[in-house]
Amino acid sequence: MSTAHRLDAWSDETLLCEQAAGLAGPTFATFYARHERGVLAYFGRRVATPELAADLAAETFAQALASRHRFRARGEGSSAAWLYGIARNVLARSLRRGRVEDRMRLRLGLPRLELDDDAIALVAGLGTPDGAEAALERLPAEHRAAVWARIVDERRYPEIATELRCSEAVVRKRVSRGLAAIRRDLEESA
Repeated sequence: MSTAHRLDAWSDETLLCEQAAGLAGPTFATFYARHERGVLAYFGRRVATPELAADLAAETFAQALASRHRFRARGEGSSAAWLYGIARNVLARSLRRGRVEDRMRLRLGLPRLELDDDAIALVAGLGTPDGAEAALERLPAEHRAAVWARIVDERRYPEIATELRCSEAVVRKRVSRGLAAIRRDLEESA
């Protein structure tokens, strides 16, 4: 069995925590392949051009690669939260400075991404609402707010409950019901 095939079965958390000699590059490449489209879509919904989205994604992955030794698995999904936390910080710094920060990409010697017309179209398409976002928009307002706060903004239940002026149990129920409705919606449209 090839190393690449074996790595496909590993969780993201295992890929990031694996420090075995000779596997650091392939493990991060596998992690990158799993999350590239999601990170591009994240930026594509937040910035004006596909080229800018690609530059921000490149810096995000460069920073993730450089700081992967600081990643600590805290359960399934912690790697995505860590990666999107880096993405939020890259975007915030970019907005503050009025340009894409590319310090880490340059330090690692990674080339600037040059996008051809097909790549630009692909990134632009990733930034448009997909089925999950459309399903989220169809939820009742109270479910949509709870799902958005918990899943997209990655906020804690007590904080959401305070903001929505309801109990933590109500927030948990709204998130659960909202996610179930999104799942049903996606299954019906597939």
